[in-house]
Amino acid sequence: MKPSPERQLQIIKRGCEEIISEEDLIKKLHKAYNQDEPLNIKAGFDPSAPDLHLGHMVLLKKLRDFQDLGHRVFFLIGDFTARIGDPSGQKETRPHLSPEEVEKNAQTYKEQIFKVLDPEKTKVVFNSEWLENMKFQEVLELASHYTVARILERDDFLTRYREGKPISLAEFLYPLIQGYDSVVLKADVELGGRDQKFNLLVGRELQRDFSQEPQVIITLPILEGTDGVQKMSKSLGNYIGIMENPRDIFGKLMSIPDRLISRYAQLLTNLDVEELKNMHPRDAKLKLAREIVSQLYGSTEGKSQEESFIRVFSQKQSPEEVEAFTMPQSYREKGKIWIVELLNLVGFASSKSEARRLIRQGAVYIDDKRINDEEYELKLNKEYLLRVGRYRFKKILP
Repeated sequence: MKPSPERQLQIIKRGCEEIISEEDLIKKLHKAYNQDEPLNIKAGFDPSAPDLHLGHMVLLKKLRDFQDLGHRVFFLIGDFTARIGDPSGQKETRPHLSPEEVEKNAQTYKEQIFKVLDPEKTKVVFNSEWLENMKFQEVLELASHYTVARILERDDFLTRYREGKPISLAEFLYPLIQGYDSVVLKADVELGGRDQKFNLLVGRELQRDFSQEPQVIITLPILEGTDGVQKMSKSLGNYIGIMENPRDIFGKLMSIPDRLISRYAQLLTNLDVEELKNMHPRDAKLKLAREIVSQLYGSTEGKSQEESFIRVFSQKQSPEEVEAFTMPQSYREKGKIWIVELLNLVGFASSKSEARRLIRQGAVYIDDKRINDEEYELKLNKEYLLRVGRYRFKKILP
């Protein structure tokens, strides 16, 4: 039996930063409940980068909540708008992506989102489907719905304008284009990060202009990375990728600062946050890590990784089934490899700068010997056990 509108609202509100407006949302939920008709839930992703991480999963988890409540999710891939570049929070004009880059990234998104979303209740749409066919007269008509003064109310635009930095007319149009997506999809609810609030509000106003019931806006918090300080980002090396090895995901989650346990649980799971607060931090992290790995890889994998972690780090046993990495022929011929290159090669670092940072932090070990020299070269004359931090292992085969 479908939950009551009041119970649905309670579930939806968990972890949300702002709802505009809660009164409108409960009205929509009652209407959908009484008419047995799902709401249209929209979230847009510009495919500007190929990899999704747990920061993105905050929004995906909320979409899944709506799906579990019986609503219809439109996962909008902004393949057209990605050619402009979302100006939200940007201090300068973003470089344009080629159609080939957009298509490649969009395909990886489609592969990753169903780690969280229900494929049967998700409609993947591309906004090029309607935007590429718009006539110039229609573009001008759309542009007439907003003034330059209103667009300049955005802090990022206003800052750039005052600093004399260029703002392209295409960027001015971006919020209108995103808002028009809501008109086309007849969105009842649109989700986004707090940095998207202006764009989401434009969609709400455009729907009024097009004689539609305005969408409810739900903004979600920004998730801190594993360092506990900065926004989760691959470029900062503090991310946990959705497609990462489950052992790495589990290990990284066990390494987050204790103060983030409740926040991760609130935004990424349905776990009882108060119960976690009353547990020892280590036990709470074990439960959190198991739950997130289970969401992404199934409950059997979540339990397996928990048991493996306890065996290795609590009972001081050697790790079993450590993934082996065979060095490419070119390195075997050289007979050695630079430690920074090795970390990149096996996937423990996404860039040379991240690899150097791990070494400086004392997180890199070869056969339990800490590597402090960023220029260290490993001789490829035998088998080694590479470890990064306490939780990530790789067997290096010469």
